[in-house]
Amino acid sequence: MLAKVLSSAVIGIDAFLVEVEVDIVPGLPNFTTVGLPEASVKESKERVKSAVKNSGYTFPDDRITVNLAPAHIKKEGTGFDLPIALGILCATGTIPRQSLSDFLFLGELSLDGRIKPVTGSLPMALAAKQAGYRGIMVPCPNGKEASVVKGLHVYAAQSLAQAVEFLRGEQILLAQNPATDELLQAASGSVEDFAEVKGQEHVKRAMEIAAAGAHNLLMVGPPGAGKTMLARRLPSILPPLTFEEAIETTKIYSVVGMLHKDQALVTERQFRAPHHTISDAGLIGGGALPRPGEVSLAHNGVLFLDELPEYKKHVIEVLRQPLEDQCVTISRAVTSITFPSSFMLVAAMNPCPCGYATDAGHQCRCTSSQIQRYRSKISGPLMDRIDIHVEVPAVSYSELATLPAVGESRAIRERVIHARQLQSQRFKQDRIYCNAQMGNRQIRTHCALSSETDAMLQAAAEKFGLSVRAIFRILKMARTIADLDREQNISANHLAEAIQYRIPS
Repeated sequence: MLAKVLSSAVIGIDAFLVEVEVDIVPGLPNFTTVGLPEASVKESKERVKSAVKNSGYTFPDDRITVNLAPAHIKKEGTGFDLPIALGILCATGTIPRQSLSDFLFLGELSLDGRIKPVTGSLPMALAAKQAGYRGIMVPCPNGKEASVVKGLHVYAAQSLAQAVEFLRGEQILLAQNPATDELLQAASGSVEDFAEVKGQEHVKRAMEIAAAGAHNLLMVGPPGAGKTMLARRLPSILPPLTFEEAIETTKIYSVVGMLHKDQALVTERQFRAPHHTISDAGLIGGGALPRPGEVSLAHNGVLFLDELPEYKKHVIEVLRQPLEDQCVTISRAVTSITFPSSFMLVAAMNPCPCGYATDAGHQCRCTSSQIQRYRSKISGPLMDRIDIHVEVPAVSYSELATLPAVGESRAIRERVIHARQLQSQRFKQDRIYCNAQMGNRQIRTHCALSSETDAMLQAAAEKFGLSVRAIFRILKMARTIADLDREQNISANHLAEAIQYRIPS
């Protein structure tokens, strides 16, 4: 007897459909799995056999062949346990064939028949929706995650016996349907506030501009000036995720298994701060079976690199492509996988090895060659991809004694959200979300300069030797500053402020 059950697997962060074919013929007892299965898939025969028997069903003492099609793509993970078990039960007549035709199934089986969670259920649910299937059956812990896909019936089963009874019409499972709009509106937001940072008003202004246009930012200052404190409060002024951005981010966290238990959706922009000992594979992704790295985990959020020169040079140099293309492509002998990586880079560093070259209150003991060697750890091409360079001076005691401005982040965030709404309207036909993502065509259209401002930019380019990339990034920043001022045209003041942020200290 032959039975077919639909399942799914993941390549990168996107899923593809897998047809699980189960053929049972008379012969010596044998269980063979073909279709390029990895070790965890081959081991499923032992889990399936025990789960079927311990759930009260008869496991056939015949020759069983399981084919995972398409057979030319490697299959990994434990999510094929449930479809294989259902296929065996269908081939033996326990489950009617027609009940399997409209659903996609995934789940790991324990030896007693319980269905355990798997990774990647959201992209698999999206694949089922795009293929036109009516519903999907997932483990209970994955139910909320898969159910954010609108227009797809999601059924969460606790055990193999419950799944079989549902397919036989003996038990009712209610389709899960969370209110995704309410989930986004209920996002708690950051509990940290810019009001807790005393002084540093010009740095707060730079961070407001960075947040409004998703521009990259570098802070340079002595130890204890508040660089890390400022960076960790950046999420408090970022605009909320749109539903499309939330889906993109959740897909990444679903694939790597980092969603919290019963979490349906990633509703807040992520703040990733990897340690400076991280490897290049940890930063951009990789491995024998490539997995997303920190730049992808920071997708639609913030990647914070503290003490930037302490990172290995070859590690931070791999950031060039993600910063330019908003994606990472990892090539292996048998496949090439692209992960999204549209993030804001926020970096912090000291001005010299001892940290006090720009601090009037401390004496710097570094030689000019030591300072040069320290700063040369960050290459020119990487620095050229950072839009805003801002100096963070030490804070005086008088500034520390000032009373905090309660709710400062809330006021800044309102201005940032308004600026992002202008950009969303501006780029609604271009499939981009912010000024930092503008290409050459959008820059020519939306960053037009008057003769006065054009002359100012030309003079700055000649005086400071700005590259073409730096000029374009100045125009993007000027557009963002104009959006914050709710101005349609870029004025001389907007351009001057943008130029000021591009000149390294």
